Amino acid sequence: MRILFWGTPDFALPSLRALVGEGHDVVGVVTQPDRPAGRGRRLRASPVKELAQDEGIPVLTPDRPVGEAFEARLRELEPELSVVVAYGHILRPGILELPSRGSVNVHASLLPRLRGAAPVNWAVVRGYERTGVTVMQMSEGMDAGPILLQRESPIDPDDSATLLYLRLSELGAQALVEALTALEAGILEPREQDHAAATYAPKVNRETARIQWARSPREVADHIRGMDMVPGAWTTLEDEPVKLFSPRVLDAAPLGDAGSEGLPEPGTILVSDPERGLVVATGSGGRVALDEIQPPGKRRMAASDWLRGRGESPPEVRFR
Repeated sequence: MRILFWGTPDFALPSLRALVGEGHDVVGVVTQPDRPAGRGRRLRASPVKELAQDEGIPVLTPDRPVGEAFEARLRELEPELSVVVAYGHILRPGILELPSRGSVNVHASLLPRLRGAAPVNWAVVRGYERTGVTVMQMSEGMDAGPILLQRESPIDPDDSATLLYLRLSELGAQALVEALTALEAGILEPREQDHAAATYAPKVNRETARIQWARSPREVADHIRGMDMVPGAWTTLEDEPVKLFSPRVLDAAPLGDAGSEGLPEPGTILVSDPERGLVVATGSGGRVALDEIQPPGKRRMAASDWLRGRGESPPEVRFR
């Protein structure tokens, strides 16, 4: 099948590799333009562009996927199908309908759950026990098209968004190949989504990544794991921002009849010892251990290494 592939980040790489490996004729790749990256802010190609160039596939990098000249270039490629995997722009109906077989998308959730830009992050933050990938027929609405195929994946209690992202990228590639095989065989039956059951996964940013220590220990831990690695869950210590990673719930028990009197303020550092670790008070009388930390201007490191350099925190020192 003649396929036009749309994608930008490393999440899309397994799908592009799978299409090439299965013998599909990938006639072109559309990806985001080169962006400044790193400390030197030098222009860097997207992961998808780098792979496409390695495979000798023509690459298009429009600032926005619109305009007569852009559409004319796509028509010259004569695609039968567009495959979209984390491209980064909403495509207009005319672009979606340009290939003879239309357009399909690989989305990292079990639609209609978690429509939107950050389904992997929010699946972890919201404490889901399972998620998956959906191959869907694209329509004008955001992630609202008919479902072609779905595959599930459990979310382990210690999964970070980073680990889940990698696992779903591979699962998405497998589901895509399976869906296209069924499509070519004429045995794929689209299924309309239950729009009333839709939930949403908005883009994450610095504001949403800030840790709210008054939440329960499980909610705090899920939030930290869900924001790993980008943008990174953060808090402040002595008015300096720090990022925290690899949480462990030590006490998730709810408060008893005694209430909250005498409990440490959420965010209070209860233990700060290289041997015993970094332990922080949360809401509901709980505690969370943090195994990794990234101080401002420094690399991500083991909390034990940071504590050796810092020394023990005095009583009542808090993350805020």
